[in-house]
Amino acid sequence: MFFVRCALETPPHFSFNASVPTKVIAVANQKGGVGKTTTAVNLAACLAAVGKKILLLDLDPQANATSGVGVEKVEGASVYQVLLGDGSLLEKIKPTPFAGLELVPSEVDLCAADLELARLENHLHRLAQVVKPVRECARYDVILIDCPPSLGILSLNAFAASDGILIPLQCEYYALEGISMMNRILDQLRSAGVNPGLEIFGVVMTMFDGRTKLSNEVVTEVRRLLGAKVFETEIPRTTRLAEAPSHGKPIIHYDPYSTGSAAYQLLTQEVLARLGL
Repeated sequence: MFFVRCALETPPHFSFNASVPTKVIAVANQKGGVGKTTTAVNLAACLAAVGKKILLLDLDPQANATSGVGVEKVEGASVYQVLLGDGSLLEKIKPTPFAGLELVPSEVDLCAADLELARLENHLHRLAQVVKPVRECARYDVILIDCPPSLGILSLNAFAASDGILIPLQCEYYALEGISMMNRILDQLRSAGVNPGLEIFGVVMTMFDGRTKLSNEVVTEVRRLLGAKVFETEIPRTTRLAEAPSHGKPIIHYDPYSTGSAAYQLLTQEVLARLGL
């Protein structure tokens, strides 16, 4: 039987630049298939459902976050040209069917971004530069960036533009290797001055199956290593969560009474507490 743990303790302190009201969180993991886009889409939808103004920026060329909120993939709709200096991010923002949630879509043209950006000056700060006006207009409470499943230039741009990184970890042993690699990348970005204040905002365990010894062992070990960085809520492995993207709906709108929906609503409360919202 699946279960979800609820946060009972005081959340760990997480500091933001108080002069900029909009928080930017990158949802990232270099490994695919760990629930990264599922977490980005469902957290964005749950934050919007409790009255927050949310921008979901789909930076993954696969564009699964775009289709996951019911928006069609359209050629030229992504942030690609803006990163190259043509236009503004505000022009790329689209509505979604869900109140309080807006989207910068993705599409396949972003596949070329890693090559193109590498040739430009300040290539790691291009996204930070285009996000800055959106942050400063205070139109949104939170900007969530769905990163590609890699540590290429697009992901590094997302890290440079963000206050913190939310890392979804699948309940398997390879997850521990992923955290180690992510920590090395963050250390390098901080020491190089790319984003000196960058922190891990939190780690969420995904695809949890309480019936298996493996899931429980991995969660125990991750909590031992990372302590309060790990959210109390664990996202269960459920069929309904897997079905929702094919209907273009976050789980809270596809099946609001499912265990997956309950889990993401609990995670949302933890995220709000850490953000101080």
